[in-house]
Amino acid sequence: GEATSAKFHLVDLAGSERAKRTGNVGVRLKESVSINTGLLALGNVISALGDEKRKATHIPYRESKLTRMLQDSLGGNSRTLMVACLSPSDANFE
Repeated sequence: GEATSAKFHLVDLAGSERAKRTGNVGVRLKESVSINTGLLALGNVISALGDEKRKATHIPYRESKLTRMLQDSLGGNSRTLMVACLSPSDANFE
């Protein structure tokens, strides 16, 4: 028979709010910056994978620990589901 394998990643990216609004300092500010950097890198990878013109070019998986960890789940013949919980508060709009 044919073997099937799977990976299951749960990634919590809570805390990606704007630093000015949260007033985070020190370790919490560094953590927020790291989360935002990872989200930006993830967005870049998803954009590169979805752009037909860039399919044959470099996909920037190595820009963050998050995208490196998820590399085999994002590319190739994998299926990925992303759930985003967003606040509808007016304070979150610019």
